[in-house]
Amino acid sequence: MPIADIKQTLQTKMDQSINAFKNNLTKIRTGRANPALLDTVSVDYYGAMLPISQVANVSLLDARTISVQPWEKGMGAKIEKAIRDSDLGLNPSSMGDLIRVPMPVMSEERRKELTKLVRNEGESAKVAVRNLRRDANEAVKKALKDKLVSEDDQKRTEAEVQKVTDRHIAEIDQVVAAKEHDIMAV
Repeated sequence: MPIADIKQTLQTKMDQSINAFKNNLTKIRTGRANPALLDTVSVDYYGAMLPISQVANVSLLDARTISVQPWEKGMGAKIEKAIRDSDLGLNPSSMGDLIRVPMPVMSEERRKELTKLVRNEGESAKVAVRNLRRDANEAVKKALKDKLVSEDDQKRTEAEVQKVTDRHIAEIDQVVAAKEHDIMAV
């Protein structure tokens, strides 16, 4: 595999790892309402499990309340049950067609637990990035062994791979710090 392909593949996979990490962090609630919080909740829609966003309008009523407006009359109870049964710790209430999902106030202890969870997610993302670095370096060494690249190219490529890795790990650290700040803000 040519060096340019190795670098391109590395960059793409590391970007995907960061995006997956950011997506995982959206599931960790801060205290403010966020419609993306319900993206992971699925509801039974005529035998198929669909995300709530595909069977209802999900929006914000205010800073602490998410509103869910089902598109069909009979879906309200199913959506309410799906939100209640999810592991998000939310307690929805129906008001006619509208389902209100208030965000409970978090205690200091719960905030600290969530920051630990964020740090663990960050460490997992860093491990994924480091594994991609290892795979890229192994591909470069294999190319050297197969005499497709020179030793100078190998050293130069490994240095570039390290720079890309450092950049992505710094981005993960920034995202973790921002999320911790969001969680600890009252």
